[in-house]
Amino acid sequence: MLGTKDIVAFVPSRNPAKARAFYEEILGLRFVSEDPFALVLDANGVMVRVANVSSVDGFKPAPFTILGWLVDNITASVKGLNKKGVKFERFPGMEQDQLGVWSSPSGAKIAWFKDPEGNVLSLTEQ
Repeated sequence: MLGTKDIVAFVPSRNPAKARAFYEEILGLRFVSEDPFALVLDANGVMVRVANVSSVDGFKPAPFTILGWLVDNITASVKGLNKKGVKFERFPGMEQDQLGVWSSPSGAKIAWFKDPEGNVLSLTEQ
């Protein structure tokens, strides 16, 4: 039923202005619109709604990946984001290289970083 429908991704933020600067200027997503409820961005044809959760008492970002991108060259992507000030996460028990890239058992290479809200985002090279 929904297998042929477009996906809408949701990312929570208490500070839409800060989120817009990060997602638009650092990550390169295209701004579409903004209202009091959400900032809407286009990520290569996928709608990303950065939901304004500033009124949610006790909001905390999830401690796991909520949004990720498939990239052709993870090394180049990580280095490019590093140049823009993005810091990549390191996780205990995971053997990551000097850039923070983990090689999964399937052979995929994955690196994680956080947005200004603390949401965990990822890059994956398959």
